This record gives sequence, C-alpha cells and structure tokens, in this order.
Amino acid sequence: MEETASPPGSLAGTLPANWYDGVSAVRHEGTARLSGQTALVLEEAGQPALHVPLGDLVSGGALASQLLYQRVSLPDFRLRLPLDLPPDFAAALPQRRKYGGWVDRLGLGKAVIAFTAVSAAAVALFMTAPEWLGPMVPPAWERQIGDAMVGDLGGKLCHTPAGDAAMAKMLAAVDPAETKVRAGVANSGMVNAVALPGGQVMLFDGLVQQAETPEELAGVLGHEVGHVRERHVMTAILRQFGLSILLAGADSGIGNTAFGIASLGYSREAEREADEYARARMAAADISPLGAAAFFERLGGGKADETGDDEADEDGEGNGEDAREENALIGWIASHPAPGERAKAYRDAASEGKGYPPVLTDEEFAAIQSMCDEDEDVEEFDLF
Repeated sequence: MEETASPPGSLAGTLPANWYDGVSAVRHEGTARLSGQTALVLEEAGQPALHVPLGDLVSGGALASQLLYQRVSLPDFRLRLPLDLPPDFAAALPQRRKYGGWVDRLGLGKAVIAFTAVSAAAVALFMTAPEWLGPMVPPAWERQIGDAMVGDLGGKLCHTPAGDAAMAKMLAAVDPAETKVRAGVANSGMVNAVALPGGQVMLFDGLVQQAETPEELAGVLGHEVGHVRERHVMTAILRQFGLSILLAGADSGIGNTAFGIASLGYSREAEREADEYARARMAAADISPLGAAAFFERLGGGKADETGDDEADEDGEGNGEDAREENALIGWIASHPAPGERAKAYRDAASEGKGYPPVLTDEEFAAIQSMCDEDEDVEEFDLF
C-alpha cells in the first residue's frame, strides 16, 4: 500500500467513497478520483491519499445501492462506490460481475452457447461411454459387484441336490467355457431372468414354471449367458446406475440393488447378440431351438408368421391381442425385441427333419421346476 500526495494531472470528478484499507480494521470515509488511467486515489480529510492501482482492483459485485471492489494484493481491502458510476469511472474500473467470472468475460449470449455445447457433449459422452467402457471393466471388479449382489440375496435362491445337478448339466450344454457362468433359480413368481455382473445368471421361478420343456428353459438360459459372455451386463449397469455403483461397491440392499438389476435394460442390438449367442451354443450342443421358439410364441400371444409378426386371427385382428397386452408388462419380454421376431429366428435356426436329443430327462427337468417347492429353507424373493 503506497501513501503519497496526490499527483498532478488527475482527472476532474470525485465520488463519495468508503473503504477498509486491508491493513487495519478502521473504516475510512472520503472521496475517490481517477489519476490518469492507472490508479484510483482515495482521499480522507486529514489523512494521506491512498493510491490503488487499477490493475489491482477486482469487482466484488453490488451491495444495496453501492458497488463493491477488492484488491488482489490485499484480500481484506474493501471499497464501496455509488451504484451509478460516471462514464469515466465506469470505463476505468473493473466491470461489475453479474453472472460469474467466465460468463461475464464471454458475455451471456456466448456463455449460453458454450454451456449448451458442453452440455450436449457431456450427454453424448454419458450415452456412448457405457458401450466402450463396460467391456473394459476388469472381470475381477465385475465379479466383486456380482458377489455383493448375490450376497444380498441370501437364502432366496432355491437349492436341491437333484435340481442343482440338472441346472449344472443344462448350463454346461449352453456354456462350455472353462470358467463357468454361475446360474441359480430365485424363489419368485416373476416371469423374469437376469444376468448379473461377475458371470452370474438368475432365473426366476415364475419363468421356470412357464417353461413346458427343458429346451425352452435352455433357450432362456443361453440368452442370459450370452449377455454375460458379450459383457452386456456392465454396459447396462453403467448406463442405468452410473459409475457410482462401482465407486460405492454395490452396497445397497435387496430393495434397491436386486430390483435395479432385475429391471436392467439392454439395447435391442445387445438383445439380438445374446439371442445369436444362445442359438449358436444350442446348435453346437445339439439342442433344438424349436423349444425356445415355442416359448416366445406363447409369451408373445401367438405363433410367428413368416414375416416375424404375430399371426392374425380369422377376423383379421391380431391373434391373442389381450395376451400380448398383458405380457407387455412382463419385464423380460417387454425390454426385448418382439417375441414374434425372436420366435421366427429360433425356428429358422432348426435343421429341417433333424431329430434333436433332449437336453434333460423328464426327471431332471421336473427337478428344476420343483426346486423352490422342495427347498424348505428358501425365503420368499420379493422385490416390491
């Protein structure tokens, strides 16, 4: 802080001012005038003039009917001038901040354009990042998240010796990889099946009961295994829950985590990739794809025609319209491609005239369907 006599050549015109010099707690009252284009001179009766370099001043906004200024070199300095500055003062002093530093520098119009562009880029990144980031998540991380979620399920997965053995046999047919996907049946009447992070698949008992043949169940199981093998699970989690689930360690309870996983949505492309995986594995394991076709036809409300749409009834209206509307509420069906389209793809994958061996015996299939009834220790799986 420099205290000298007022130099000659000062511009005419003074303003009432009050200030704190940033050194003492004394409030000063006096006038302010410009000294050329380099300094603001603050004068108080009986006190040396205080020269404040204009380049050291910054706007502090407005307070009541006054403008507030601060000094960069003295953080405790405060200067108050009248709200309506004369033109020469307004041109020399720092511009009043209205919206924030960078907004004021750009101007409101340019700032809005810049903000819109940045927001659009952020949205684009958020929408596309999961597609390339999901497959890059280390399998060890994904497995830890999956273990946390399955750990939350506790005793809600059904187990019997015969049922577990039959599930293992069917899983080996649709997933021959050395590191197996883990599959289980959840004690819930929902018609649903989900692929969990970390190489895990969960079939809900409601869907198991809907299946009429083991080949139908194998098609569903193969589809969910396809989600795991194609790394669709982490992509969907990143899209729906954001990166917070990785950072937080997936520590929410069944009411949040399990329901969220059960409602995961994949892109139509991912769903078709999972179906393609299932059909390829069923072909390699000599499992008839006609069972999966029949399952989708039944859940879709009618048999698929040659175009992949549901058959029309005799009146020319959609066959099973009420059934389709009802089944549109079933999560596992609603988020997937149209059942008629899927059924046709599975039916087209069957070799004409080929006799396929059963993937499970009648006794093994019955063991899977009776697991939840026979497991006396299993708890009810209620997402709601």
